[in-house]
Amino acid sequence: MRRVVVLGGYGAVGREVVAGLLGHVPEVVAAGRDLAKARTVDGAIPMRIDLRGDDLNRIDADAVVMCADQENARVAEAALGRGIDYVDVSASHEVLAGIEKLDGLAREREATAVLSVGLAPGVTNLLARDLGGGDTDIGVLLGSGDRHGPSAVEWTLDSLGAIGESWRMRFPEPYGTRTVHRFPFSDQYTLPGRVRTGLCLDVRTLTALLPRLARFRDRPALRAVLRRAHFGGDGFAVAAASGGSVRSFTGRRQSRATGLVTAMVVRRLDGMDPGVRHIEDAVGPGFLPELAEHGFALAQYDAA
Repeated sequence: MRRVVVLGGYGAVGREVVAGLLGHVPEVVAAGRDLAKARTVDGAIPMRIDLRGDDLNRIDADAVVMCADQENARVAEAALGRGIDYVDVSASHEVLAGIEKLDGLAREREATAVLSVGLAPGVTNLLARDLGGGDTDIGVLLGSGDRHGPSAVEWTLDSLGAIGESWRMRFPEPYGTRTVHRFPFSDQYTLPGRVRTGLCLDVRTLTALLPRLARFRDRPALRAVLRRAHFGGDGFAVAAASGGSVRSFTGRRQSRATGLVTAMVVRRLDGMDPGVRHIEDAVGPGFLPELAEHGFALAQYDAA
């Protein structure tokens, strides 16, 4: 692979994708509407691309990585139609469902698209797959003091309106057993079997407040506070429980984990068959152990 364009390459996740590709891909481009911000990404080639216009037609790359929830299906279609591989970090089922429809185009043009790339979805999909599928509960514990990109924050705030049932989920220490609230991460809609995914925060009080905050999510003052406030730490944990066993993945800095997952997927594109697929159908069982070598912890234990 010669050249990769990272759309949203100067965002929280995009910068980590670039860092994970440098040294493995000769040319890594950090692209977006703000050229000045693109120029701040160390080691990357800056490029101005406005996804709302016709700039997509001038992308010269072997692969495009989408790190912004904006025009995703149109960007994917433009890339795949030109035989350019495509990787997307969106957590939205609606967004990914639109890209799934491009499987025929991808196969015709001999291009590959990989979806559900990141922490949740992404690592969660792989944890569930490793447990053998079937009925699965997934828990996502995020650090409320972590620095998340604007797209991730906006998606989370918008998704509060879909918050649902609650249940208890056992995470590794130091987190222990927590209450999680069902949240619309895409993994539960794309994985086989009965799957549900719940969200909690590292600060228990904030987790308890999530259903109440959902009623006020559209108020500008609340959204402004939640974008800027950082009450907890930057640790995270994701876990999948099935058949009495739990498989988990923990670490610090969600954006770094998502960026590393994405970079590792991009580096494997050359060996994949054409078509659109989710991460669990694109990478093998050695993916998570390799990812864990970057300072994360992979574990398995009893659910009780």
